[in-house]
Amino acid sequence: MIKLWIKSGSPWVWLNAAAVSTCLIMVIAVLGLIAVRGAAHFWPAKVAQFSYQEEGGLVQTLIGEHVDTSITSAAMAKSTGHKMADNEDTLVQYLIKTGNRDVTGADFRWILERDVKNMDFPANLIVIERREWGNFYGQLLAVKENGKIIANGEKAVSVVHKKIAAALAIFGQIQHLEKKEIGSINYSLERLRLKEKKLKLKDLWNAEAEREVAAEKAGYEQQYNQYQTQLSELYQKVRQDSLIAKTDVGKEVEISLAKIVRLYQPNSMNLFDKIGFYGAKIVEFLTDDPREANTEGGIFPAIFGTVMMVIMMSIIVTPFGVIAAVYMREYAKQGFLTRLIRISVNNLAGVPSIVYGVFGLGFFVYILGGNIDQLFFPEAAPAPVYGTPGLLWASITLALLTLPVVIVSTEEGLSRIPSSIREGSLALGATKLETLWLTVLPMASPAMMTGLILAVARAAGEVAPLMLVGVVKLAPTLPLDGNFPFLHLDRKFMHLGFHIYDVGFQSPNVEAARPLVYATALLLVVVIIGLNLAAIVIRNRLREKYRALEG
Repeated sequence: MIKLWIKSGSPWVWLNAAAVSTCLIMVIAVLGLIAVRGAAHFWPAKVAQFSYQEEGGLVQTLIGEHVDTSITSAAMAKSTGHKMADNEDTLVQYLIKTGNRDVTGADFRWILERDVKNMDFPANLIVIERREWGNFYGQLLAVKENGKIIANGEKAVSVVHKKIAAALAIFGQIQHLEKKEIGSINYSLERLRLKEKKLKLKDLWNAEAEREVAAEKAGYEQQYNQYQTQLSELYQKVRQDSLIAKTDVGKEVEISLAKIVRLYQPNSMNLFDKIGFYGAKIVEFLTDDPREANTEGGIFPAIFGTVMMVIMMSIIVTPFGVIAAVYMREYAKQGFLTRLIRISVNNLAGVPSIVYGVFGLGFFVYILGGNIDQLFFPEAAPAPVYGTPGLLWASITLALLTLPVVIVSTEEGLSRIPSSIREGSLALGATKLETLWLTVLPMASPAMMTGLILAVARAAGEVAPLMLVGVVKLAPTLPLDGNFPFLHLDRKFMHLGFHIYDVGFQSPNVEAARPLVYATALLLVVVIIGLNLAAIVIRNRLREKYRALEG
């Protein structure tokens, strides 16, 4: 009976089902972990006030967020040097985010549960998100304007919220002036400098050209001085307000409102307040620039860079992949050479992505980009323009990486179209090109679109080659802006995948960066899932549209 059962193939069916089920469970578990940790990062956690006994017996106050709990067996705890009582079976430790890094030098601290004498959640505890030094935890004492106290006690809370809102508005004006207006002037001055150098290299520099350049430069410098005057006034205005807060050790700290992003009291917030706070944090995460070595703030430059690179990669890979597949299936003689090319294309799909990165760096950046600089941008020497990693070379490298996927998918779609369709079109008087363009390619479009979106999904998650051909930890400007030629293909950019790697493994403050890693990973997974769902929808619609022709 067992031999017959094995010969029937049923065991292999059950083993296959078990393997698929195990994979699905593991994938769902990983996605669930990322979703829970990533989404919970933005929820306002309560701030606890601990009465904690130090080793010397001194009881002190400790303020912070309870982030994690570690439970260690007695034997393991003793091996690591912890003192254990005879009746203790486990050692329980709390990881507390204490913040106040500018005061204590650390953001986190482990404390022993047995040494916690009391823990409560006072409503007057505040959390201050700062542009530097991370979060501040403590109590608000007073608000100052031009060095004079204007509010203290409970009144200080309402006053400081209004002051922070005004400071944020001023800070927005400062950012607009620095990034857009002054940044545009600096960009124009640099182009003017290169223009002058180019004229000198071509021996076209004369008195008239000198006067034109000088007049244009004077105009830019006048605008620059005006903006600098406005900036000085705004900085003076935003720095006139500050607050005084007390830490858990009783030290009073004065914090300028210009350095504050947000102030809130999580212990006194109701459900609607927390939901509003949660929504504001998600918007900030999706639309703001990163700060604090990428461990705080948003990831908009990384989202923008990822989408921009994927769009450019799609524009590059689609025509080349479709043309190659059409030639091999419709025009090339089906012989040894064609079979060899197909084998090579399939093998290219299995080449490690870092190899494409090395090839892109050596060929596209150094050889192709270096020659472009010598031919078209000699005035920029020795600074490279296209002879350095950037958006263009990253897009072309990933297009080369995903080209086999598009070729194979398109060719499979072409092979499924019955030859009678082609013969009928030719019999009605259509040329081969008209048959291909008006009949064959539309019918193969579901496979083409599926291959393209699968290529996009793969490119969106690639990191290794991008580390060599254009991605950076923090890009000062976006590749797309209001300065001519608007799309700057030579600029470096940020990427979601590299952002996860950088924050998770290169951050100077790993514990503070960990929640942001989960949140960014969740966003990247959502993007890739969305692309795959879009592929399914597009493929199904195109199949329904051309089902009648296939019949």
